[in-house]
This record gives sequence, structure tokens and C-alpha cells, in this order.
Amino acid sequence: MLSHATARDWLIPYADGMLAADERRRIDGHITGCRACAVELREVRELNLLLVTLPPAPATSVAPFWLKLQALLPQRRTLRISTVIGYRRVGLAFAMASVAVLAAAATAFAAPSALPDNPLYSVKLFEEDVHLALTPVNGRVSVQLQLASERLREAQAMAANHKPRLAESSLRAYTIIVNDAAVSLKRPATPQATKDALHTLRAKLGAVEHENANRDDDVAAVKQLVSAAIDELDRIEQHESAAEPTLTVGEQATPAPTPVVTPKPTPRTTPTDDGDHGEHRD
Repeated sequence: MLSHATARDWLIPYADGMLAADERRRIDGHITGCRACAVELREVRELNLLLVTLPPAPATSVAPFWLKLQALLPQRRTLRISTVIGYRRVGLAFAMASVAVLAAAATAFAAPSALPDNPLYSVKLFEEDVHLALTPVNGRVSVQLQLASERLREAQAMAANHKPRLAESSLRAYTIIVNDAAVSLKRPATPQATKDALHTLRAKLGAVEHENANRDDDVAAVKQLVSAAIDELDRIEQHESAAEPTLTVGEQATPAPTPVVTPKPTPRTTPTDDGDHGEHRD
């Protein structure tokens, strides 16, 4: 039976959908009979919704922000606030500043190396979505390849840690990214760089399957996802090779173009003075 302390520790990953199916069933059974955990779970979900609605924090450190805030504090003290509305405005300003600090702190702690079993993983995904949305069209494929590589790194780590469900989730996210970028990958602007990136993805897919088989888990779903991903890379590379022009040298060289025959002009017959072309009159 799941203890109350363990259930509380699992509430955040449960709310983020990062637990395996058997672990979720144990949490469901505990929440049914524990009102305190049910209330706490509802608060965690409400907090997640609040974090998602917050705008992305600017790329700045806390120290410069705090120095700017301190520079403004003496000016606020010199103001004469005579009404309750003024106090409320000052309180709202400090509340907004606190939210900004918390958002910046959350961004700092949500390191790019966060894995799916990390409570801040959802913040990392949110940052990635914002970064991809703000990327110009000509640089979108490069960002997508980076994100695909990151999903495979996560899948390999989860397979190594005996968490196949999270490995499957990262592999499915990888598949979505590659499918979204497939058209651009088949007609790359930089063929050699794209070819190297696809080769790296293929090697990382092999590493995921190696961990899946090495840890005695050998989950069929992970194996199928890896196999489907490799097949998709094959289709992309075959299409890319077929699109490249082929220059054949030697006996199979491209034949010279067929010469164009210019018609000879038809000679004209000079008419006689009286208009008779064939005979002479006396």
C-alpha cells in the first residue's frame, strides 16, 4: 500500500503526467481515500495552469533587476499616498515585481538538461515552444533538429533509468518534431549540415535501443518507435539523394543536344519584262 508521504512526493509528477501506469493507479487509489492529498493535488494543478498563462520571463539575471528596483524605491518613498487606492497600486506594483522575480528564478532553475522526471520539465518544454515560435522561418529547421536531438537524449536517459514510459513519451515527441520538419529536411538549404545532423540522430536512436535492450527492459513499444524513426530517416535521406542532380561521366555521359536543322532558302525566279516566265515572243 502506498504511504501518505510517498503519495505527497508523487503528486507533482502525477499532475504533470510523468508517472508510469502502475504508479498512477496507486496514486489514484490513495487519493480516493485521502482528502488532504486530493486537495493538494487540485492546488498543484491550479499552480500549473497559472505558470502556463504567465508570459515568458526576459533573458536577464536577478542581480541587475534588483539593482534597478532598488533605484526606484527611494522615489516611491517621497510620494505622498493619501488614499487607499494609492496603497493598492503600490502593492500591485510589488506583486508584479515578485512575479517577475519568481519567473526569472524558475527560468534559471529550469536548466536545458532537465529530464522528463524533473518537476520543472514542463517549464523547459514551454521555453522551447516559445523559442521555436520566435525563430525566423529560415532558422526553424536548425532549432527543430536541436530539439529532436534533445528528445533522444531524454529517451536514452529514461531507458537507462528503467523508466520506459517516459522514454516512449520522449520518442513520440521526437517523431512529431521530425515529421513537422520533414519537408524542409528533404529539400535542405545546407545539404551537408543536414546530412550530418541526420547521421547524429540515427546514432542517438541506436543508443536509445541499446539502453532499452541493455537494461533487460526490452520494451516492445520503445523498439517499435525507434524502428519507425529510423525508417523515417531513411525516407528523408533517400528523397534528398534523389533530388540531387547526377553527373554521369564516360560512356553514359549525357548526349549532346540534337542539332537544329536550318532550312535552306528557296531560290526565286526572275520574271521577264512582259510577265512571261517560260517563252520569248518575237
